[in-house]
Amino acid sequence: MTRAAAGKPALAVGPDGVDGTAAPESQGPAPLPVALDRAVREYLAHLTVERGLSQNTVAAYRRDLARYAAYLAARGRAEPADVTPADVAEYVTTVRTGSDGAALLSPSSTARSVAAVRGWHRFCALEGHTDSDPSAEVRPPAQGKRLPKAISTEEVEAILEAAGAGEGPGPLRDRALLELVYSTGARISEAVSLDVDDLDLGSGAVRLFGKGAKERVVPVGSFAVRALDAYLVRGRPALSATGRGTPAVFLNTRGARLSRQSAWAVLRTAAERAGLDHPERISPHTLRHSFATHLLAGGADVRVVQELLGHASVTTTQIYTLVTRETLREVYASAHPRALG
Repeated sequence: MTRAAAGKPALAVGPDGVDGTAAPESQGPAPLPVALDRAVREYLAHLTVERGLSQNTVAAYRRDLARYAAYLAARGRAEPADVTPADVAEYVTTVRTGSDGAALLSPSSTARSVAAVRGWHRFCALEGHTDSDPSAEVRPPAQGKRLPKAISTEEVEAILEAAGAGEGPGPLRDRALLELVYSTGARISEAVSLDVDDLDLGSGAVRLFGKGAKERVVPVGSFAVRALDAYLVRGRPALSATGRGTPAVFLNTRGARLSRQSAWAVLRTAAERAGLDHPERISPHTLRHSFATHLLAGGADVRVVQELLGHASVTTTQIYTLVTRETLREVYASAHPRALG
């Protein structure tokens, strides 16, 4: 028998997760048991406040846990302590097949969903909501390794040149932004969140804040230093004059901090101007992938690249070594007289 949840009326699970509004009796999603709803809210608050995860990550976890909580409620589970290992295992099958009526998830999204579920159950056990963790033995489906999409150094140079073409503060900013991303391997979110005090162009370094607000100091190449210096001296003052004053390095035409979406548009426009094939394939992460791939191809140690990228585990970085090995195979096959045949 499941234990009945007591307390205030349960909250509805909307399309974006636990939405904080009571569901009308005649329409909308089924109400969520109060104890489940409360435990999910506590975990999301923990992710936001104590672990410092980004809004996008927390939003994804909210959607994943809303779906999971609705699944549990449909099985008669009123609170976290009611959940069994079989419930969790069968949920993995559910998200893979879409048998609950929701959209099918890709392998990577399934892995994230299972990670959200396991994290929530672990949190519930630590907080005393449950005596054990029913998800401890559950693992996400195995994923095939996907090679990051990198472009050649010539293509990178063409993009950087195209970004800086033209007059005025815009091209100076665009060139500085993309030079910095390629020079440091920064995520685009890290680049646009930079403040002026995070730059130390005299020593050629920048302070980046990655996932979970983890800080790292990364060297900046001479080309990026020159581009940033030109932008800070001749471009940023003109942009900041239209705003209310902000410490952000990269500004939009209103003098406010440049958004991730606008930074993406900067790269896409530069790729189109550079005449690259299929410019739609180029994303800010492409420069980050290319940064890592080009370093490893040049002989950099994988652990050094790990630190530069801000990866918590070297395992994440090692996928780039597959890229360089594939390149070596291609060169060998095309150049060695007895490689083929």
